[in-house]
Amino acid sequence: MQYTNLGPTGVRVSRICLGMMTYGSSAWRDWVLDYDASLPFVEAALEGGINFFDTADVYSNGVSEEVLGRALADLSVDREDVVIATKCFNGTHDGQRNRWGLSRKHILAACDASLARLGTDYIDLYQIHRFDRRTPIEETIDALTHLVRVGKVRYLGASSMFAWQMAKYLFTADARGGERFVTMQNHYNLIYREEEREMIPLCADQNVGLIPWSPLARGYLTRTRAAVKDTVRSQSDDFAGSLYRRDSDFDIIDRNAELAAQLGVTPAQTALAWMLSKPGITAPIIGASKPAHLSDALAAVDLNLDSQAVEHLEALYEPHTIAGHQ
Repeated sequence: MQYTNLGPTGVRVSRICLGMMTYGSSAWRDWVLDYDASLPFVEAALEGGINFFDTADVYSNGVSEEVLGRALADLSVDREDVVIATKCFNGTHDGQRNRWGLSRKHILAACDASLARLGTDYIDLYQIHRFDRRTPIEETIDALTHLVRVGKVRYLGASSMFAWQMAKYLFTADARGGERFVTMQNHYNLIYREEEREMIPLCADQNVGLIPWSPLARGYLTRTRAAVKDTVRSQSDDFAGSLYRRDSDFDIIDRNAELAAQLGVTPAQTALAWMLSKPGITAPIIGASKPAHLSDALAAVDLNLDSQAVEHLEALYEPHTIAGHQ
């Protein structure tokens, strides 16, 4: 495993982050693994050198956080040896009034609830899951800064939004003497590269690390066009179908698979190696529901693509409408 700094901080994290949305409660989504099936993946990730784990309160309505906390405890992992990231915004109560969003009331309650579910007294990276149009940015920044100052959170991050919204958060934090976001968890992969227009340049300019979600396009980049619909998740994941549906998307899927075959590796490895070659990338967040998913991600860290291969993978891209946030 290779390690890098978490954005502009001194914290060292693995170049692969294990996303915990796959683990929690099958009652939430039929492709989610319950605790007994999840534990081996956390153990294998640790054995492979992964020390960075990302979850959210909304995943399995909080059960994902419980699974991560329980797994680390059952595996006798020293808390200081892992970096735990979680997110707030959506909450665990299906949109009930004041139980979602980025008000001070909800942020403070959500953080305490996440700490309890994770079984820890601090969160390494606490992220806002989306932009909240209802809440003044100043209120959100002040509440998040409070969490850092009282020791419940070490660093702050954000997830998908427009670049101008991210800029307002950053500059508001500066103006108020608050804590800045050190990472952006954005939607970015070979099929969806709109982030290259504004968000990624903004993050580069402001020294914000990138930890992209869906680096394998919810599994689409792990197989060929013909095999895309052969998994339980792909058959029931309507969100994926709304993100990746252009003919050119599937042309890229096939081209990635062809390059992988030429190199004697898997499509997942080439897609992740492409992302890891991009400047500003701290660690893509991968999901793993089969052992091969994790082994592919670990192998991708040491796969180097030359400039010709990168250009070949990128050549078929066509502009997309914004997807992954509103």
